[in-house]
This record gives sequence, structure tokens and C-alpha cells, in this order.
Amino acid sequence: MRTQSLTIASLCLLTIATGAAHAADRVTGKPFATRSEVYAPHAMAATSHPLATQIALQTMREGGSAVDAAIAANAALGLMEPTGNGIGGDLFAIVWDPKTKQLHGYNGSGRSPKALTLEEFERRGLQDIPPHGPLPVTVPGTVDAWFALHAKFGRRTMAQNLAPTIAYARNGHPVHEVIAYYWGRSVPVLSKWPGFKEQFTIDGRAPRRGETWRNPNLANTLEKIARGGRDAFYTGEIARTIDDYFKANDGFLRYEDLAAHHGEWVDPVSTNYRGYDVWELPPNGQGIAALQILNLLEPYDLKSYGFGSPEHVHLFVEAKKLAFADRAASYADPRFHRTPVARLISKDYARERGALISMARAMKAAEPGIIPELNEGDTIYMTVADADGMMVSLIQSNYRGMGSGMAPPGLGFIFQDRGEQFVLKRGHANSFAPGKRPFHTIIPAFVTKDGKPWLSYGVMGGAMQPQGHVQILLNMIDFGMNLQEAGDAPRIQHDGSTEPAGQGTAMTDGGEVDLESGFPIDTIRALMRKGHSVRFADGPYGGYQAIMVNPDGGYVGASESRKDGMAAGY
Repeated sequence: MRTQSLTIASLCLLTIATGAAHAADRVTGKPFATRSEVYAPHAMAATSHPLATQIALQTMREGGSAVDAAIAANAALGLMEPTGNGIGGDLFAIVWDPKTKQLHGYNGSGRSPKALTLEEFERRGLQDIPPHGPLPVTVPGTVDAWFALHAKFGRRTMAQNLAPTIAYARNGHPVHEVIAYYWGRSVPVLSKWPGFKEQFTIDGRAPRRGETWRNPNLANTLEKIARGGRDAFYTGEIARTIDDYFKANDGFLRYEDLAAHHGEWVDPVSTNYRGYDVWELPPNGQGIAALQILNLLEPYDLKSYGFGSPEHVHLFVEAKKLAFADRAASYADPRFHRTPVARLISKDYARERGALISMARAMKAAEPGIIPELNEGDTIYMTVADADGMMVSLIQSNYRGMGSGMAPPGLGFIFQDRGEQFVLKRGHANSFAPGKRPFHTIIPAFVTKDGKPWLSYGVMGGAMQPQGHVQILLNMIDFGMNLQEAGDAPRIQHDGSTEPAGQGTAMTDGGEVDLESGFPIDTIRALMRKGHSVRFADGPYGGYQAIMVNPDGGYVGASESRKDGMAAGY
């Protein structure tokens, strides 16, 4: 993330200059809308890469389910957008099953190496887990998640689902603009780690926009997975190569960690916001923060205040501060720490916490409402819906950019650095322990209304994700925007809350309010008078994909204008 702090005068001039700016002189929709919603009668896919969207649609045209299409597209994104995801990372998903009319959640996050201990970090004199190299590496859960989802909901073979990506990995594909930008930023940082430069650069540099990229090593790895199933990755030759690599490079991940891995089916949890049931996955992810924020905002008449008003932005930021205080204290692996989920997402708790919000002043500090008992994130989000009514909300990530930089020879992927999210502090809910899942930022979302599917959506980008989930729903439910407008609207990001991981300290100054271009200067002035620190930040506002059920039949799709992707259907 590139952040620029400007003076108040500069910010005012910037806002005056850009407040009325928009992408084009469209004759319909809001001034900030970049394109129309996409409508299709049978199936829809929305991903962060046009080729991945096409792969998803082709998979469904050839008889695959929405889950088959999601797996096929996710595999493609690991090749085409390695700046955000890959089979070295974790995966979470929510699936609407039209047969049972139920939601199913999958937590595909991996655990820390069993041979790595808190004492080892202390011996090295570390206060925080480093962002790159072998120490933040955890077991990647994506491949396991693919096969678990496929076993329950797949119709095509996994070999068929992986075939398009294998072909693109061998034959090549042109790199898109935003991906090329982030790839270029990663190469100088990660090239020192063994295997990265050899497998993820062209003559030591990142591929340029439009340049053809091939990854034959990944093609070989995916072929082994297609033939041998999940065990080819977790107990076969691939696992042996991974074991040898980390033994040779001061790492702790071992064959035994991979062999012991298993993801798990979990029940999504929800709150009702103005008649809409909003569903998230429980911790170790941060999804319930979005539910807490919505509960805190529901008593206020946001519609009458209006989008972009001082009241809208102020209330959102204050609610976020309160939810994130609980997030820092309580969200962790439930096998190691009991997060009081039901209490945190209850309306009663929201009423108690909401009493702390003042319409006149910004909070400088926010303490958690429940004291727990002691016991830059880059990501892809995609969603797919098929002709039978199955809908998939899927998110996948290597965490920080392209991950740890650790790329085992001949395998064509990079390991995640998700372990950086552990705390090196004894007694903390998210304290490091062997075989533990770290706090996770990546969260898929789903919304039902009257027991029927309404919206499958997500917003990528670290701590922006629950903030983005809430803003999309406010834009649609309170401010009357359509699916594309809800994603294109200028976004708010509050930064500086106390974090679940070890980085930084507790919030004591109220943090920073980042506003995209398009908010009125009167709003910015009013926020400053309330005590908010407002700044201009370039790039931290996340990425969005969504599919909504069209009440007249079929689906409506939308895709993030800040990324390279697209929504399309048939």
C-alpha cells in the first residue's frame, strides 16, 4: 500500500479538484459508476481477472457446477495473479446449496509448524514475526479446500477443472496492468529468498504489462495434483520437495505438518440488518467484525443523512473502532481460544457498545467490550453462480503481497506468510503456538433475504475487508445504489485500530480516516471538527466482486473498477 499524508490545505484543494470527477459521461447511473451492472439469465462469474472469469463460465457451460467453476477460476488466478494468491496460501468459502436451501462454510486455513515454538522467536530476540522468509510460513490450505468443496458439490473431474490453468501455464498469457504494478513492487523485496527470482521473474525483473508470462513449474505441479488428488500435495512427492526445501533454508515446515493438515466445514454466522441476513464465517477469521459494525449502525437513519455526509462517515468510523477493539482482543483459532461469537454479534451487545458513540466527537481510544479469558494484505475474491442456483463466495490469499518469498524449486508457487499475524506475547488470544491457525483477514460474505439467496460478495484487502463488506451493504440497502455503483462509490478506510497481530500499539490517537476522492469538502471539514484525522491514501481501499439474484430471473454481476477483473455471464 502506498500512503501519502497531505496537509489540510492540499487535501482541500485535491477534493475540490476531484470531487466531481468521474470515469466518463455516462447517461445512466451515479456519476462515479464506471460501468453498468452485468445481467445474465443462466450463470454468472465475477473475478479479478478476465481470463479467470471466462474459465469459470466455460466450466459451467461444459456441465460443471458453480463449485467446479470456482475451483477452475481460482486455479487460474493463482497463475495469473500471483500477487494476491496461489496454492501456497489459504482459502475460505461460503456455498449456497439450492437442493437443501442451506449455506455451507469451509475454513481452509493452515496451521503453524509443530517444530516452531514461541521460545524459538524469543531466542532470536524477535518482538514480531517477520513478514518474509521461512518464519511466517504456515501450512497452505488451498488444495485441501479445493478437494473438500469438490467432493461435496463438484460435477466435473478435478483434472478437467485444472486443465485450463495448466494450458495457460505452459502456453502463456499476457499480464494485466494492476497485477504488473504489484508484481514490480514485489520483486525487489522477495528476490533474495531462494526460488523466487528463478521462478517469478524474467531475467531478474517482473513481467511488464501485456508481456506473456509462463509458469511451466506450476503446470507440472497442477498436473500431479490432477492425477494424484489432494494427497499428491500433502503426502506425495510435492510434500517431500517442500520438506527438503525448508530443511535446507532455515525453515520449520515439515512433511509431517503437511500430512496432518485438514480444513473443516463450519457453520456461517449471521446478523439481520434492516431485513437482510448477512452471513460471515466465525473466527479464526475477522468476518464477524462486519456483523458487529452493522449492528452498531442499525439504530441510525443513515438514509436520511445521505451518502458521504459527515454523519455517515463519522458513524461508520466510530462503529469500526469499537468492533476492531474486540477483533484485536478476541478473534483467534477456536481450538486455542474461545471467542464469544454469539455475544459479540448480538443486538444487546451492540446497544451496550453503541452508547459509547458520540455524534459530536471522535473516539481517541477504544477498549474491547469483552475481556477474553486467557487460554498489506493482498488477496483475490471471486464469486460464481450456476444455472441450478448454486452460488459460491470464495476468497484466497498469500497474505502480504506475493507471500513469504519462499518458492520451493520446480513447484512454481510461493508460500504464504500468514504466520506474521500471530502475536509473540504470552497469554494473548492470538499468541503463537505450534499447530495453531493464525488470525485471518480473508473473509467471504453472503446475504439472504426471507431465507432465499440475495447476494454473494466480498471485498479484498487486509483490514479493509470487513469495512468494505459493511460499506457495500450500506450503499445498497441505505443509499439505494445498484450492485456496480455500490462497488464504485468512494470508500472509507479507518486505519490505526489496535491490531490482533503484534505489529503496532494500542490506538490512543483515534487513528486515521482515509477517504477516496469524491467526498465533499464540507464532509472533510466537519470530520476534522469532530476530531478525526483525515488523510489522502493511494490504494488501500480493496477490491470487490459480487453476484446478486435477479428477482426477474438469472443473476446480476459487478466487478471491481480498481482491479483488472470483470463480471460476465450467459
